[in-house]
Amino acid sequence: MNNYFVISILLLILNINETKQENKVAYFASGCFWCVESIYENLKGVSEVNSGYSGGNTINPTYREVMSGLTGHAEAIEVIYDPNVISYETLVNVFFGSHDPTTLNRQGPDSGTQYRSIAFYKNFNEKEIIENAIKKLIETKTYYKITTEVKKFNKFYVAEDYHQDYKKKNPYNPYIMNVSAPRINKFKMKYPELIK
Repeated sequence: MNNYFVISILLLILNINETKQENKVAYFASGCFWCVESIYENLKGVSEVNSGYSGGNTINPTYREVMSGLTGHAEAIEVIYDPNVISYETLVNVFFGSHDPTTLNRQGPDSGTQYRSIAFYKNFNEKEIIENAIKKLIETKTYYKITTEVKKFNKFYVAEDYHQDYKKKNPYNPYIMNVSAPRINKFKMKYPELIK
């Protein structure tokens, strides 16, 4: 009886450890990374968000190079999250719900290929989740067209230090006050249940 109890406890511990998943990483581009970084930092289950560049060909691009529109990269974010708290599907829903996926190479006042909308996937499951989200948005007539690229993730380059946590460090910057803050506040009103 005693051995049975010990074995049962050990099996329970092993089962818990097997079902508990480690942090995962997701990548999105939806306009200025100062805005997008702040949106995802507010989510329960997200431990870290980094601003950077992805989707292009230039190796180790600088901000100035990306802004030229010649590198092929978009301003993007790297989201480190706990799948036990927040799902990839929810991250995708936040992505589509926090920017305008109908504008080609533009978000708000920012225009150029570096501001295009991209949902990056690392495997078939993530691709399917993104494609299903797009299908649902079209079927429900939330949007009549979506210009978001669904792109296989290749490489993410972390942006320069001064871009990281930009909104937190520069709350009175005119762009932050007039573009980022309203976008973030609109997001918070739309998804109150997801906010930390």
